[in-house]
Amino acid sequence: MSLISDRVALARTGANDKVICRMASGWAVMGDVQFLPGYCLLLPDPVVPSLNDLDAESRTTYLLEMTRIGDAVLEATGALRMNYEILGNSEPELHCHIFSRYASEPEQHRKMPVWFYDWKAAPPYTEEVHGNLRKKIAQLLAS
Repeated sequence: MSLISDRVALARTGANDKVICRMASGWAVMGDVQFLPGYCLLLPDPVVPSLNDLDAESRTTYLLEMTRIGDAVLEATGALRMNYEILGNSEPELHCHIFSRYASEPEQHRKMPVWFYDWKAAPPYTEEVHGNLRKKIAQLLAS
């Protein structure tokens, strides 16, 4: 099973501790690392290979919910802006990275894609440190 399918399976059983909430198109989850506070993903349920594999209605729902997560993260974190990335090269199943970007980021990173950060040195998501932010995003999405 791939990483995305595995994470969705865990979310369905309540065993994914990074779940923010269930949405019509899938699962809003916190990122495994939080070098940018509020980094989230939208994982589709059911899992599909790419955005192009969704019908028009499902595609619209997925993209609208992606931006709803971004709106909630903006409000919860006070971020400067949101970046959305759907890649699928390493993990060939649909998932959207939702990155909060901050004016306080180091100059060498602020204008670059987040992939230039040192992901191995990034702080991992933990409920103790990031749980309140996860809950706040969930509350905003529920309202």
